[in-house]
Amino acid sequence: MRRDSIFYKLFQQFPSLLFELLTNPPENADKYKFDSVAVKEPKFEIDGVFLPPENEYAGIVYFCEVQFQKDERLYERVFAESLLYFYRNRDRFSDWQAVIIYPFRSIEQSDIYPHRGLLNSNQVHRVYLNELGDIRSLPLWVALMVLTTLEEKQAAEEAKYLLTRSQQEASQSSSRAIIEMITTIMVYKFEQLSRTEVEQMLGITLKETRVYREIKEEGRQEGRQEGRQEGRQEGRQ
Repeated sequence: MRRDSIFYKLFQQFPSLLFELLTNPPENADKYKFDSVAVKEPKFEIDGVFLPPENEYAGIVYFCEVQFQKDERLYERVFAESLLYFYRNRDRFSDWQAVIIYPFRSIEQSDIYPHRGLLNSNQVHRVYLNELGDIRSLPLWVALMVLTTLEEKQAAEEAKYLLTRSQQEASQSSSRAIIEMITTIMVYKFEQLSRTEVEQMLGITLKETRVYREIKEEGRQEGRQEGRQEGRQEGRQ
């Protein structure tokens, strides 16, 4: 399950969602744009960047990392990339902050001592999704984040609850977007199930959603890519 891509889809739909996780969000949070940026020499790409509006004063740039697998060099990479991008674009921004999203504390890098200054400051925010509280009491978009962390049985139950809640609380356009994201999460989470089985679980028709078609096409592309890689490996042997 590509959870990071699910989160980036969420941020594309609703960029200000990131700031619902922070204690002190910027006043113009609703004007931020979610994007990925490239840095040359050395070349790398940062997938989750929240850029302040260009037509206002220099604002804060936020870097976001979604981490569902343990990486013992995560902070080294995130801080190196963030600081280099900030250095290269210093005139555009007044400050930088980083938000690291984990499902649980156990996924966090073990040796954090070298980064204690940043991690204990108000410049870096660590979010542990399983500590945000009862999924049913969270804002809808934040609840979708937590949904990605649940075990299959609980996920199915909470997905149906969130579908009903979205129809009651959200506008028609927002409700459609939420249904699309719940569909995305559940199709990824229950990859072993057929479309009909997922439909029965959620009580909706997946073939009518754009996101279902995108997921299937993404799966076909990944399958073709894996097949080409396996073919190249076999050819070398």
